[in-house]
Parts: sequence; structure tokens; C-alpha cells
Amino acid sequence: MSGRDGATYDVRVWGVTKRAWRSGTTYRVRWVVGRKEWHDSFTTRALAESFRADLLSLARQGEPFDVATGRPVSWQPEDLALTSWYEHACTYVDMKWPHAAGKSRQGIAESLATVTPALLSSTKSRPADTTMRAVLYGWSFNARRRAAGPPPGELIRAQRWIAAHTRPVADLADLAVLRPALDALALRMDGKPAAAATVSRKRAIFYNAVEYAVELGHLTANPIAAIKWRAPKVTEAVNPRVVINHGQARALLAAVRRLPSGDRLVAFFAVMYYAALRPGEAVDLRKEALSLPAKGWGELYLTTSAPSAGRSWSQSGTRREPRQLKHRGTEEVRIVPSPPELTALLREHLEEHGTAPDGRLFRGVRGGPLSESLYGRLWASARTTAFIPEEAASPLARRPYDLRHAAVSTWLNGGVPAPQIAAWAGHSVDVLLRVYAKCIAGQDDALRRRVEQALRDGGS
Repeated sequence: MSGRDGATYDVRVWGVTKRAWRSGTTYRVRWVVGRKEWHDSFTTRALAESFRADLLSLARQGEPFDVATGRPVSWQPEDLALTSWYEHACTYVDMKWPHAAGKSRQGIAESLATVTPALLSSTKSRPADTTMRAVLYGWSFNARRRAAGPPPGELIRAQRWIAAHTRPVADLADLAVLRPALDALALRMDGKPAAAATVSRKRAIFYNAVEYAVELGHLTANPIAAIKWRAPKVTEAVNPRVVINHGQARALLAAVRRLPSGDRLVAFFAVMYYAALRPGEAVDLRKEALSLPAKGWGELYLTTSAPSAGRSWSQSGTRREPRQLKHRGTEEVRIVPSPPELTALLREHLEEHGTAPDGRLFRGVRGGPLSESLYGRLWASARTTAFIPEEAASPLARRPYDLRHAAVSTWLNGGVPAPQIAAWAGHSVDVLLRVYAKCIAGQDDALRRRVEQALRDGGS
């Protein structure tokens, strides 16, 4: 029998069950509200029995239970139903913004702008899809722009409509509401399937936003964990076709040097190839990070990176915002060896071009941070010069980032232990082997000889 809207008297409470885990023992209470099963776990049996007794008592007294949360209606805060998904999403953005990198802020906005149209409570007078995306991605989920004032005039009406027509956060507990939201993450704006890596990233952000709703008390548990929905399989491994050999790398660096202003960026591309720096790390490389002898092996002491995310997504309004290394704390240092060839190129760069006033080795035409568009154009020109047409048309070193892949692949094929490579590259060993497994080449014959020897030894 149903009670008020969203509530029911159809409640069954089951007994307490004991569950053993590696981390300890828990006691679980299960109950059914309408057709949906709910459960809560406790560290002691006494707590579980007390919680079960409260549920039984209220059910026997005729207390309606909320079908969206599974809890007695009297347990729901008065303002719970008033918190819309849109309001929560903006709160989540504000929570993440101060500590997130520009790229992460951009990814959060992209994910929330994708899922929010699937959580509308009405379609009457709905703004056009392009208008909704413009206001959600460009203003609502950009904390800095939202704090600066209302959206542009033509978007105010759309923003107000969206704010008034998104479902309560509590509705996400209904899997019939949740599934279309997850399905939206798998599509691009044009309705075509999104790339697997994109879907996986967006789902992770949505999951985290819903987890924050649990933390704030809008939901009792994260319903995404219970739904049987799978993102497309992500291919993480590097395509071996993008990896260049040492001769090709030298040819590319020589081609860069011959281009107008290219001599200023030879060492920039070299640190990615010889030391596996990410582009953002190379852009922010400073003189004090170098330990270079007159010749031979040197070392790079990396502490910061300046990835490009665009002015809209940085706290300062600049295209690049220096921060700590990826996956590392603010005080952590990554030490990377500088082979003799790289040492020579870096010393040459310092002698001929010096540094910016703040110590940066590489800078733009006017002395500011090196832009992605500038080094991207140089790289594209160098490829057409250094490669034959068939190679230039292939994925071979198509992006400057592929130089980093070549560096890690070279180390792996040279027999450097995986933990050492992971430390140099700033990876975990697990990620290193998973991403670069297909780039380990040229060892088949030696490994087969080892197997043959082992078989002979076993038969003697």
C-alpha cells in the first residue's frame, strides 16, 4: 500500500547477518521498501540490532518509508528534497575547484554538462541543447566565472530554467532515473558513441559527485555501485606504431633545428625524448632543476608542471598554471637521468638562449610561457621534413607527447628494471607495464632460447 507521493507502507525488515572481511567483521541489516532492497552495515551486533529495532518499530506504527532513500519519512531532513541535482553539481564544482588542476576542472565541467540534461524533471520549454551546454559548461560548472557574476544575457533564461527543472538529488536512488544518466555519458553531443576512455573518465567523475551527495546526506548510499552498467572497455596500451627509434628521433630534432626559431626548441623536444618528460613538465623546466656536468650523464630534478588547460579553467586566468607533478605531493621531487646527448643539448641551449627571468628554459616568442600551438606547429613541420610521405601520413610520433612514449619504450627494451623506469617516468609499475606492454620488442628470440634451455634442463 502506498502513502504520500514517493512513500510507501510496504516495508519488510529482515534479520541481522554477520559478514567477515579482511579488515574485520561487520553486521548487516537488510530491509525492503516497496520492491527495492536496502541495507546498512555496522561494526557491532548491538548497533545493528538497535537500528533494526528502530525500523521495525516505525513500520509497525504505520510510519511511511521514502522509496527514494529507503528510510522512514520522519528521518529525512526537511531540506533534503529541496536540493536539486543542479544545485548539488554546482556545490561539487566549488568543492573540487581550489585543489584541482585546470585540466581536471575542465573534465569535471564536461562530465557534469553531459549528465545534467539527463536529470531534468520536465521538458516543457526546454532550451536548445547547444544553449544548455553553453550555460552549463561555460558558466554553471566553472566556479570562477560563476563567482564573477551572472551568465551572459542570452543565457540567463536558460540557466534559470535548468536550475528550476532538475530532479532532486535523492531521485538518483531510483535506478530508473540513474540508468539514463549513465547512458548519457556514453554518447557525444551528436548522438554518436563517445570514446571508451572518455566514457570511463566521465563515469568516474559522476560517481565521485554522487559519492559527495552521500557525504552531504542527500543519499544513504551511492546507487551507481549497485547498478549493472558497464562503460566501454578502455584501451590503455600505447600503440607501438607511434614509437620512433633513435635514428628517427635524431632526424626529427635536426629538422626542428632547421626551422625558423626552431633552434630555441630543440632541447624542449629533446627532454621529452631522452628523459620522458611530459609536455607540461618540459614547459616549466627551470635552470635550477638541472645538474649538468661539462659532458656525460647529468640529472633533472623535477618538482613542477604547467599543463595547458586554457584561461577559463585556471584560477589565475592564465593558459598555464604551475602546480606539483602529476600524482605527487607539492614537495615531492622526481629525479630523471640526463644522457650525454641530452646534457650536451641542454648546455648548448643555456649558452645560446639563456633563460627567462624566472629561470624557465623555454619560452614563447614574447618571453611568456611556451604555447601548445607554437610547439605543435613546429613539430608538425618537422615531421613533414624528416619523414618520407608514408611515415608522415602514419601515427608515427604524430604528437610531441609520443616522444615520451619513445623514451619509456627505449628504457624498457634496454633492460632497465621496471621499478626504476616507473620512478623516472612518474608512473606506478602497474600502469607502466599495462600501458607499455606492447612496446617491449626484440626480445622474442632470447626468451625462446631461455625456454628451450629450461626444457632441456628439466629433461636431464
